[in-house]
Amino acid sequence: MAAKTRGATLGDVAKLAGVSIATASKALNGRAQVRDSTREKVFRAASALDFVPNALARGLLFGQSGTVGLLTSDLEGRFSLPIMMGAEDAFGAGSTSVFLCDARGDPIREQHQLKALLSRQVDGLIVMGARPDPREPLSGDAGVPVVYAYSPSTDPQDCSVTSDNVESGRLAAEHLVAIGRGRIGIITGDPSYGAAHDRVEGVLEALARSGATPVAEPLFGSWSEGWGRGAARALLDQHPDVDGVICGSDQIARGAVDALREEGRSIPGDVAVVGHDNWEILSTGSRPPLTTIDMNLQELGRRAANLLFDAIGGNPSHGVEKLPCRLVVRGSTLSTV
Repeated sequence: MAAKTRGATLGDVAKLAGVSIATASKALNGRAQVRDSTREKVFRAASALDFVPNALARGLLFGQSGTVGLLTSDLEGRFSLPIMMGAEDAFGAGSTSVFLCDARGDPIREQHQLKALLSRQVDGLIVMGARPDPREPLSGDAGVPVVYAYSPSTDPQDCSVTSDNVESGRLAAEHLVAIGRGRIGIITGDPSYGAAHDRVEGVLEALARSGATPVAEPLFGSWSEGWGRGAARALLDQHPDVDGVICGSDQIARGAVDALREEGRSIPGDVAVVGHDNWEILSTGSRPPLTTIDMNLQELGRRAANLLFDAIGGNPSHGVEKLPCRLVVRGSTLSTV
């Protein structure tokens, strides 16, 4: 009878990579303290040895189950899905299993799902809200590290990561000023959303620094194409010389583009338009395609996962970390794109 072949151990991986066992463990678990070059060596060694982490052994050694919980209130929303994808990328790199639960925005259901996750002895939790406004922290002591993603916790002692919506507004305004637009209107969404006000704040800051002022007070409404169309027509009626429009979402921007074209304005020749969110089904399907602000939601998910890894490892963070956004330039502001 053939002898049973011993599988590769973490020590074997560390030896082949030329690092300590502790460093190999951190690299495989996605911890932020490991240099990229070291992490790559460890992954190459693990791949060469067909190393498969033993979850039971890890649990016995470190008191961890190798599982985490993702608790969302927006499973069907377009914002939570890329965040979950980014988090799962990071968890997969660390061979961590994920339990996903949807609270559907219901506090009672959230408590039920929280208890279900904790009963599975997860090592930590990522809590994602349905909108980027601050939310109340989980009630009671979860007993495990918690990171709030997209919707930051109102408790400054909690660890939260979100997109910088003020910066996103600045990026949009700076881009229009840089391409020579000086008669700029602002159309945004639901005034009950803090993100709507934050984006306007960023726009106004950037315009003030450039010496420009908006042609009118910012227009608040809904996150819809219909509102974008109506608001753009109203803006044109009162300020026919407007040459740039910053919209609080891609839905609003697409509606505004349609209305401007219907009123005989060329895009971007007469009026340049910038949206927000980089919702590609809208931004690339628009005619012309929309210049927009990408909130880097997958990176937000990866960052949340790494912050959770750090907290599980005994190095928790506190406060709100705001991640930078990026400008995606398309045909609605530059005809040469």
